[in-house]
Amino acid sequence: MGSDHYFSATPASPENLRSIRVHLAGREVQVTTAGGVFSPEHVDTGTAVLLSNTPPPPPGGNLLDLGCGWGPISLSLALDAPHATVWAVDVNERALDLVRRNARTLGLDNVNAVLPDDVPDDIVFRTIRSNPPIRVGKSELHGLLERWIPRLDERADAWLVVQRNLGSDSLQRWLAATFHQGYSVHRAATGRGFRVLKVRRHGSPRSEPIDLPML
Repeated sequence: MGSDHYFSATPASPENLRSIRVHLAGREVQVTTAGGVFSPEHVDTGTAVLLSNTPPPPPGGNLLDLGCGWGPISLSLALDAPHATVWAVDVNERALDLVRRNARTLGLDNVNAVLPDDVPDDIVFRTIRSNPPIRVGKSELHGLLERWIPRLDERADAWLVVQRNLGSDSLQRWLAATFHQGYSVHRAATGRGFRVLKVRRHGSPRSEPIDLPML
């Protein structure tokens, strides 16, 4: 891949399109991947751990796959929740093209594969699922999460998978310290050297019903 990273905006490496069979949303499907994107040969271990340790997505509303790559999380969400709108977000243009291609191949018309700035500002998400790009560095990663986690709808969850030896425990502590008001953070699952972290946004107290005294 030369000097490319999977988080390069426009990979300069050869595309080298390839077709692989993967297991998503309880079925075998054929997808297209390419060089210059994350894990082009298979569903990576972290994503597999995330997919096997998260509940079914909400059946409707807006769902976010943050750092979508070629689309295993986005496609799984779209297959499981055909009436929801899935936002597949990445900075890698090649990855976004692959998600669009794979959604068309699977007959999914509920996937929007877009750059981060192309998500309308007024959209909130009923769930966020992400294998976040840890290797972008701590500062970039924290900025990414500070941008998107506040866009969770009330009583909605973000599910993040992070490799234990790449700082999952320190990230959990940072999440708990950063999102301490109106949120809860805990480790939801552990498997194959990865942690699945759950960030829950609770309802605003002002939205709760108020019991008025009887007159």
